[in-house]
Amino acid sequence: MTDVWSQRAEAFRESPTHREGPDLDLLVEWCEPGHDVKVLDVATGGGHVARRLREEGCTVVTVDPAPGMRPDVVAPAEDLPFEDGSFDVVTCRIAPHHFKDVRKALAEMARVTQRLVVIEDNVFTDERVEAAERLRDPTHVRCYSEEEWKELLTDAGLEVEQVAPFERHPVVDDWLARVDTPPEDATHVRELLGDRISDGVLTLQSIVVKARRSQK
Repeated sequence: MTDVWSQRAEAFRESPTHREGPDLDLLVEWCEPGHDVKVLDVATGGGHVARRLREEGCTVVTVDPAPGMRPDVVAPAEDLPFEDGSFDVVTCRIAPHHFKDVRKALAEMARVTQRLVVIEDNVFTDERVEAAERLRDPTHVRCYSEEEWKELLTDAGLEVEQVAPFERHPVVDDWLARVDTPPEDATHVRELLGDRISDGVLTLQSIVVKARRSQK
């Protein structure tokens, strides 16, 4: 699995929907960045969150299970090799739907942060979309609804402060090519998502969530 992601690294570094967007802008803002802020970027992928936060003056450590993503530390989200409270902020963008154990990953993020966990991910729409996601990319595990996200973060000992929904609009051809979806599967994905595709552009729902480590 890690090798698969290493092979995809350049595609994700160049992906327009990962590289920029109002969702990324808000996630960065909600991290409350500054020159004295230390951030851990989990499942950094193409490194776009880390780049933006460094531009804001933060000290950022990146972690990812795929060496090809060129993280500072190679490790899965479910097993972060850092001491408790090592960071002011932990962030993770458009990755949790790939985590084998999202609860363990969030418990780890909550453990290593002193203040904030800020997450963005695609949200659960229906089982048809989930089937299309798995067909497009077998590393897809599951998307979660807004209510599930609130429950997951609360169970990890975090207090949800702000939630913002977004639409993301990847070009379908690029979206499929980025993970090398086989042609036959790509055709089926297009059929499953037909009502979400217009002029070659797909509409995906995502959510940005800001949660604070509970002081109770």
